[in-house]
Amino acid sequence: MSSPQLRLDVVTIFPEYLDPLRHALLGKAIEQGILSVGVHDLRDWATGNHKSVDAPPLGGGPGMVMKPEVWGPALDDVAEGRPGTSLDTAAAHRNDKLRHDDVHEVAPRPYNGGEDSTKPLLLVPTPAGKPFTQKDAQAWSREEHIVFACGRYEGIDQRVFEDAAHRYRVREVSIGDYVLIGGEVAVLVIAEAVTRLIPGVLGNTESHEDDSFSDGLLEGPSYTKPRVWRGLEAPAVLTSGDHAKVEAWRREQSLKRTREVRPELLEQTPLSEGDRFMLDARDVVSTVEVDGAARVVVKQLRRALKKAGYRDPEITLEGTRLTVTGRTALPLDEATRAVEKALPPGTYQSGGTVEV
Repeated sequence: MSSPQLRLDVVTIFPEYLDPLRHALLGKAIEQGILSVGVHDLRDWATGNHKSVDAPPLGGGPGMVMKPEVWGPALDDVAEGRPGTSLDTAAAHRNDKLRHDDVHEVAPRPYNGGEDSTKPLLLVPTPAGKPFTQKDAQAWSREEHIVFACGRYEGIDQRVFEDAAHRYRVREVSIGDYVLIGGEVAVLVIAEAVTRLIPGVLGNTESHEDDSFSDGLLEGPSYTKPRVWRGLEAPAVLTSGDHAKVEAWRREQSLKRTREVRPELLEQTPLSEGDRFMLDARDVVSTVEVDGAARVVVKQLRRALKKAGYRDPEITLEGTRLTVTGRTALPLDEATRAVEKALPPGTYQSGGTVEV
């Protein structure tokens, strides 16, 4: 069997915590030789009768700090290739069925790594670290060797990481603005987020290329059969068979969910003119009185309104009353002015626009 694409080593005082890495797709990746996981018990490097790994903080204060004289040798040995307890898959998986990418002959599309990988990557989960993002997961899915240092108590003596920088690329990372008992849960989160992006782990490459955060936005809602369930209907566009409309709907839902839940992401994401229309547009009705209705050419009016910012306007003219129904991102007063400007000179008398 060839060498795995990614080797994970985890140093912890609770090796059993890492058992979930053996399950589901990560377990299958181990079985397929894509991933290897070695778990190291930090107490193997501790000395004395009690195998102590922590001590009171210098300067006083509550809690305990993990000792550098234990962590230093542990990270030295792991960097030099010391094998840990290897995790194997929790259950055998079927490997006799062709997956989507195999059937459709989809070539692997790995993400760009962007870092010099001559040194292993040391990840230290800590609330004081830089927030872990999907971009990190994408970049780290190209790594060959990632080592996790799982802290406990008040954390690990900072000198451990200053020293480790001689042998590793050190990154302190946080999975959220909250505090956990230790780093093991964060390891499970990061390991799964990274491993699923390695080519071959998921059967359909597109399933992660369209993930939330892959383009800077949250993913929109998903639906499956039946079309109607407990009186709730799935959006009709999803069963229309019009792929362009489906993609446009999904983009619009992604944009709107992001604005509602994580508006700060929109400030960091390049948006097209079409994206901004999706975010700001709403259905409106403009009703105006005209003088000289015979001079109004509906076809020309519709063309002018499209240029002004209306999407697929519907126009009716009954006597002197002109009604425009459509979708626009224009403020209501500007929508009325757009109708006025689109009409032949001198025909507009009065009117207004309301949202429906």
